[in-house]
Amino acid sequence: MASKQEILHNMIAPIVASLDCELWGLEYLTQGRYTTLRIFIDAPAGVSLEDCEKVSRQISSVMDVEDPIDGEYTLEVSSPGMDRPLYTPTHYARYVGETVNLRLRMAREGRRRFKGEIVKVENEDVVINVEGKEILLPVDAIDKANIVPRYDEIISKIDELKEKGKSEEKNKSEEK
Repeated sequence: MASKQEILHNMIAPIVASLDCELWGLEYLTQGRYTTLRIFIDAPAGVSLEDCEKVSRQISSVMDVEDPIDGEYTLEVSSPGMDRPLYTPTHYARYVGETVNLRLRMAREGRRRFKGEIVKVENEDVVINVEGKEILLPVDAIDKANIVPRYDEIISKIDELKEKGKSEEKNKSEEK
């Protein structure tokens, strides 16, 4: 029998795709009486607030009819963000060369948390380089994984754009 998360994924993925977005992943979280369904969407040109609103409205309508979650729940729709979570081997393959923070379901070599560079993906396993040592981890053994954003590169790019804008502005005022 499929898990609640798989049922929700299979129900939500076509809705998101019909709105020209990709279902990046979802998290179905229950804590006592409180349930949260967190949906991450992505799109080639990025995700806007309008995209999130549109997807949220459509999913809410379908959830009201299908009623796959007992009781009340909170629906959250957002982009994966700069520290995007990774869920599938395809996600890891897209980010080969990037640094990732991950937590395993069960300890390995006496630890559950690792930070390293994604080297490659082999079938359902991801290879990460942690402190010069390559470690092969089954994707199913990973509880949570997120890309480590490169803030220094982002800040550098912003500075470049600012300088470009200033020089273009200066050129326009000199032309007048």
